[in-house]
Amino acid sequence: MNRRELAAIGFMTFALFLGAGNLIFPPLMAQQAGENWLYAIAGFLVTAVGLPALTLIVLGRLPSIDKLTAALPQWMDRSFWFLILTTIGPAFALPRAVTVAYEMGIKPFYSGNGLLLFSIIFCGLTLALALKPGKLVDYIGRIMTPALIIMLALLTVFALFNPLGAPMAATEAYQQSPIANGLTQGYMTLDAIAAVVFGWVIINTIRLRSSGNESATFRYILIIVAIYAALMALCYLAMGYLGATSSNIAAHATNGGEILAAYAAGQFGAMGQVMLAVITLIACLTTTVGITTANAEYYQNSYGFKFKISAVVITLLTATISNVGLETIIKVSLPVILVLCPIAIALIMAVIFIPKISRSNVREISVGQLVVVTIATLFGTLDALNILAKLPESVIKIAQQYLPLFNDNVSWLLPVMIALVLVKLTRMLTPQKQPLLN
Repeated sequence: MNRRELAAIGFMTFALFLGAGNLIFPPLMAQQAGENWLYAIAGFLVTAVGLPALTLIVLGRLPSIDKLTAALPQWMDRSFWFLILTTIGPAFALPRAVTVAYEMGIKPFYSGNGLLLFSIIFCGLTLALALKPGKLVDYIGRIMTPALIIMLALLTVFALFNPLGAPMAATEAYQQSPIANGLTQGYMTLDAIAAVVFGWVIINTIRLRSSGNESATFRYILIIVAIYAALMALCYLAMGYLGATSSNIAAHATNGGEILAAYAAGQFGAMGQVMLAVITLIACLTTTVGITTANAEYYQNSYGFKFKISAVVITLLTATISNVGLETIIKVSLPVILVLCPIAIALIMAVIFIPKISRSNVREISVGQLVVVTIATLFGTLDALNILAKLPESVIKIAQQYLPLFNDNVSWLLPVMIALVLVKLTRMLTPQKQPLLN
């Protein structure tokens, strides 16, 4: 691939991840962090950018994306991919993207209830773009993403030369441990799990456009991940700066969307509201196209369903569920996502720690991955119940006493790391048979 193609796919990768949620998360966090906003953003970047980037790199080392779970029992393998793609797809992320696009892109200019019509039009456009996956780089990487970057850069440059406020004193949570809180907020973007889904689109696109040489393909993946990480980090820094300097115009904002809307209006007036609406619509559209494509490719590769039929069904479900209401969608789907995220990260860590599969070691790797996934599921469920305020007080007290990261909603991390180390040690201490397949 030439530099132009690499840049286009890198831009596409950035756009796939940059949904409306990614735009509105950092401003509120930075406003709350106040004078410590740079420390909070630094922690945020580790988990919101570093984890997804690492996930894409690990997936790029596999022969195919579905090999991530190849050593698991078949029922668990199929269940994982079905749940993760369906939940990040038509069951949650797709309807959320449609409703957020409507709330931030259309509703400020329209007093009636046009969600049904909007969801039909938006999902129809998503379907039209998704049905031509070979053109995704052209549509998103060469057209939509540059437009998105230009508008974000314009808003940021004006903010740098004409800030609408100064950082306030940090709230209590960000006074003592801004980096730790930033790490937690970055983890809660759930982009690590989104990377597993987008990996279907991004890595397949790279392989289709590369010469077939595995070493060259992996080098392309590293370059594209670097482009994505740089652009996303700059975007988060810009959104963080807007939030940190929003004290005069949005001091009592309850979400990042309010901060961005106030800033855009303060800098550009009515034109600023239009600009923010366009940014939101493009960001949500690129995300829905990427997720729809990933889901359709999965059902085609795993179950033999035609890509076109799968894409049509997915967009129809998305348009229907979008009208249920955002609160209901989150209430039903969030617990599943909060449990799947630790499992996905644990599987990525297992690929790093556990050796390559061969005929001679597939059973022990299966046992090792099964142990890791089981532990991630159990403690991930505990964290999810805590986030959703569904744990009894007695359980919370015990967990706070014996699980070091429980209050940060990552109590699963230490047990999973211990399990991986034990699996690795067991592997090293057990006499090895000669591999039959490399």
